[in-house]
Amino acid sequence: MQVRGLRAVRRRGGPVLAVAGLALALSGCGIRATEVPTDFGGAPSRVPCSMTQPDLSAQDEHGVPVQVFLLCGSSLVTVDREVRVPDGSADAKRRVTVAQGLLDQLAETPSAAEKEAGYTTSVRGGMSVWGPRAGDPDDTLRLSTSPPQLTSYALAQIVCTLSDSAAAEGDGSVILGGPGREALRRYECTDAVRNAPSGNRPPSTEVASG
Repeated sequence: MQVRGLRAVRRRGGPVLAVAGLALALSGCGIRATEVPTDFGGAPSRVPCSMTQPDLSAQDEHGVPVQVFLLCGSSLVTVDREVRVPDGSADAKRRVTVAQGLLDQLAETPSAAEKEAGYTTSVRGGMSVWGPRAGDPDDTLRLSTSPPQLTSYALAQIVCTLSDSAAAEGDGSVILGGPGREALRRYECTDAVRNAPSGNRPPSTEVASG
């Protein structure tokens, strides 16, 4: 490899021409000069998906402790929240109240601490929930948005949050319907849904109603 040309370029043209001369010299040695800047810095930091301390700003001193599933990276991760439930509520009313509180918490913009930890949500605000109609199973929850119309992320967040709460029967599933006459379905929160909600809509089976 000859570098005389490089020395000459340095004397005549300064640093800028020296770079061009270096590229030519490397080319002559069979080494291809890269056109894309290479960053040899440290590896990017990984999203922790955890907070160093409880986020008190998202909690209500008069509320009932609950957990909701938020998105972090490509998975669902639980965070602690609270919902308000009036004392003395009947069981059926309590279930709906808890479910509405959970939906509202899912739709809340993550706090500063949660954002810093990497949490986001795909559940939009304004969604309502009510209990069963005549002929529906007693543990039915009907949403103002039909479940099939929800994104896979939002549906996964809602199913996993509700099925793991006092709003459901506690068996890892929840019966959901929409405002119309479409069939009710029992949705399950599985490991696959929690680990990869983008490609795994919660599995479901049709539920008979009157």
